[in-house]
Amino acid sequence: VKLVESGGGLVQAGGSLRLSCTTSGFIFQNALMKWSRQAPGKERELVAGFISVLRTTYADSVKGRFTISTDNAKKMIYLQMNNLQPEDTGVYYCGIRHRGRDYWGQGTQVTVSS
Repeated sequence: VKLVESGGGLVQAGGSLRLSCTTSGFIFQNALMKWSRQAPGKERELVAGFISVLRTTYADSVKGRFTISTDNAKKMIYLQMNNLQPEDTGVYYCGIRHRGRDYWGQGTQVTVSS
């Protein structure tokens, strides 16, 4: 399994970013996708994920601002982030749950300036 994130960067508060995750090494339709983040000095937290094929869940802090999506044909996972705030700063990781195991990418840095 290989997961590679891209799309991170520096953005001003109120701005938007779309993170992408390129995947390989597993049957895409058999996995549940998710994104987590780790802010400086804090524990990693789940921000968005599929809990079934059609149902998603979001951290309260990002509801209404972040959207997780996939492109099954391209085997891609996305995280659209709108109205970003300084507290959204951190390293963002895409992940999957596949056959009872969790896999994560190496992460991409998102920095939101005030």
